[in-house]
Parts: sequence; C-alpha cells; structure tokens
Amino acid sequence: MKKVTTCFLAILFCIGMLAVAGCGADKPAASDAASASGSAAVPADIKAIKDRGVLKVGIKVDVPKFGFKDPNTGETSGMEIDLAKQLAQEILGDASKVEFESVTAKTRGPLLDNGEVDYVIATFTITDERKKSYNFTEPYFKDGVALMVKKASGIQGLADLNGKKIGVAQSATSKKALESAMKEKNMKADILEFGTYPEIKTALDSGRIDCFSVDGAILAGYLDDSTVILPERYDPQLYGIASKKGNDGLAKFANDTIAKLQSSGEMDKIIEKWGLK
Repeated sequence: MKKVTTCFLAILFCIGMLAVAGCGADKPAASDAASASGSAAVPADIKAIKDRGVLKVGIKVDVPKFGFKDPNTGETSGMEIDLAKQLAQEILGDASKVEFESVTAKTRGPLLDNGEVDYVIATFTITDERKKSYNFTEPYFKDGVALMVKKASGIQGLADLNGKKIGVAQSATSKKALESAMKEKNMKADILEFGTYPEIKTALDSGRIDCFSVDGAILAGYLDDSTVILPERYDPQLYGIASKKGNDGLAKFANDTIAKLQSSGEMDKIIEKWGLK
C-alpha cells in the first residue's frame, strides 16, 4: 500500500511539472512583454509620424522673425521654425526631419482639417471659438493687435482713423479686435481684408488704405523709414501650437515640449534670439 501511494504521488508531481512548463511556454519573454508595452505606449498619431519619417508643419513665410522665406536663398527661418525643428528633434530624433507647408491666416485651419499638416505653428492666436475646432498648446508668445500708419499721415491713434480704411489679414482676429475697440470709441472705419501681409503693406504704401493692422510683433517686420507703429494695443493675442481635434497624442506632445522649453529657459533664449518683444 505504501509503495502504491508513493508511485501515485510521483505521478502527480510529474503532471504538475508538465503543467508549469506548459504555462511557461505560452508566456512571452520579459523582453518581449516590455517591447509590446513600449509599442502600445506610443499614441497612434505619433507612431504615424515615426513611420512616415517626417513631421509636417504649417508655417508662415511672410512674417519676419516668426516664419519668413528669404526670396534670395529660399531658406525659411524664424522663431516658429525653431519650434517646429524642436518638435521634429523630440519625435524623430532629427531636427531636419520636418517638412514645411506655407499657410496664411485663412488656410492654416483647413490644412489641419484635411490632415495635410500635423501641426500649425503660424502666429495662430488662441481663442475660445478656435478651441472648439482645434487643440492648442499653452501660449508660447503674447502680443496685441497694433496699428501701422505712414509717418506723413499725422495719424496718432485709432480715433484718427474714423471714416478711413484699415487693412487686415483674412480670417485673422485683428478685424474683431478693431471692431470692438471702435465701438467703444463710437467711431467707424472701413476694414478691408487681404490674403497676405505683403499685400496689406503694399496697399498702405500706395495709399489704398490708411492703416495696416495686425499683431505688433508681426508689424515690426514690415516697419521702414516711412512708417510708424502706434503705441496702442488691442485684444491680447496669445500664440499656441495647433493640432487637429482627435490627435490627442500630438496635442499632449506639443504641450509637453512647450512646457519643457519654458521651464528650462530655452523659450526665452529663442525669443531673444529673434529680437522679439
């Protein structure tokens, strides 16, 4: 009886060992599990960029110090170009792996909507209305709507533009800011919309309009000996990096990058590099 019991226990022991071995065979190696976990941690929208090998960013090409394409060299440079390269460095490990798409105030939203660009970094003012359509990072630059006039015009402020013509960019926030300010002053002016900033400057130089209005830092890039930027500012303009609604991985990544640049002091260095105020 004792011998039979001993054999029975031995058989149970063997069965138990086989079961353990079988479970071990089905369980992935620790390195495989870690790899799978790491892959799952990468959001789909970020992974798509990694697989593509290039980050697509919408930028301005007609705003000196922010995003400007030199007509002689064809090179594009500015503060927002630096930010785009920083994102490419963080996502792809190479600042040069970024493809730029020229945008205007009117086209930057649609290009995000149809997926032609991953981000828009183009003096894009954050507003509650725009937040309904796009994700925005925390602000990386603060400005205000300003007025540029010809020195010879004698115009000293918004009140002097009563009954005159003001040029603004299509789909920009400048028009709304000016309309609000004029309402408070009980005055009116004709606000004309143009496709690009150079067009507005040309209209000012030719006398078609009496004032060129957009954010102060943008106007600074068009200042010359014949013009002056008036000291008044209207409606604070906070610039943020925009991404498409639903691309939450891209939104978080951009916001984290801006936060890191600001906390490290690197953002201040970029702003100082381009002489922005």
